[in-house]
Amino acid sequence: MKKNHKRGKKSAQSLASTADRHSLYERSVQCAEAEIDFVDATFKRLRKRKARLLREDFCGTANVCCEWVKRGAKRQALGIDLDPEVLNWGRTHNLVSLTRAQRSRVTLVQDDVMHVRSERPDVVSAMNFSYWIMHDRAVLKRYFKRVHRSLTDDGIFFLDAYGGYDSHKEITEKRKIHDDGVSFTYIWEQTGFDPINHLMTCYIHFAFPDGSKMRKAFTYNWRLWTVPELRDLLMECGFSHVTVYWQGWDKHGEPDGDYRPATSADADAGWVCYLSAEK
Repeated sequence: MKKNHKRGKKSAQSLASTADRHSLYERSVQCAEAEIDFVDATFKRLRKRKARLLREDFCGTANVCCEWVKRGAKRQALGIDLDPEVLNWGRTHNLVSLTRAQRSRVTLVQDDVMHVRSERPDVVSAMNFSYWIMHDRAVLKRYFKRVHRSLTDDGIFFLDAYGGYDSHKEITEKRKIHDDGVSFTYIWEQTGFDPINHLMTCYIHFAFPDGSKMRKAFTYNWRLWTVPELRDLLMECGFSHVTVYWQGWDKHGEPDGDYRPATSADADAGWVCYLSAEK
């Protein structure tokens, strides 16, 4: 007797299962162009010269390193990260977009920022709150001291911070992203904040138009450092001057992306600031 074989339908893959978490991160979180605009303009204003060598600590996909070398033929970038997977992604997806000459001026190193040795950079950058993985004051102070020693005599350390009364809450925020034909929802979740030690766990999730989700695409176990703590530590580590740069607001009440030196600010629900620490 002839058997009747039924051909099952092939289930379509969800958008979440085929999405690239690093690409989604760069589209929703990081703006390397704006970051380098700020570093460039601030360094020139403070030092009356152009910076040549940038060291990006906790560099991840090295998006900032690539943007740096695009800005000048004499520029060099050194990216440091402990994670080989993210460094390899950066080589495969970001460095390939550079010219051969530009690629030759980017060096990516898998190493601990506490141990790395290199030519003395004009700029050290630690952005996206990456240094918040250091929970202990003594450890963060040791890192800041190493940065100070590593810089050129007139070098500058750039970092960022965030805060506001919402930063102490367990909250979830969503933002729709439409970028170059790609649509998804970026979801930021803060959970488990401890007001005594300021330790917190944060997640980035991504949701897609087909209803699928990429949960816990990124996990962060951070200490929420305050601006006064950071300023005090940087000065203790030998930096001569620390400046806080606060973002302004446009006529619609939205952040305008223009960061200016500030000595006081309003108690907003959420804010992001830059800091520069001059050697």
